[in-house]
Amino acid sequence: MITAAQMRAARALLGIDQRALAALAGVSLPTIQRMEASEGTVRGVVDTLEKVVSALNAAGIELIADNAPSHATGRGVRLREPVGPAGPVGGK
Repeated sequence: MITAAQMRAARALLGIDQRALAALAGVSLPTIQRMEASEGTVRGVVDTLEKVVSALNAAGIELIADNAPSHATGRGVRLREPVGPAGPVGGK
């Protein structure tokens, strides 16, 4: 549904902190902190995940799944495997 990295990146694009995202989504700050501290796909109560995703969507964030096309307009970023001798980001 959403990864911790997507949540952090979405907040960065919006220029908001964890407290602001919690307020937008109607969830607690510790919930956002826990979600962003997780590895990979965020796990939790489905209703809570839906609130966060809905809040991000309403704020103008398009969450893009792996290998999914983006049909929205406007600027954005997408993570992909790097090309060249440097290898994957973070040495993975």
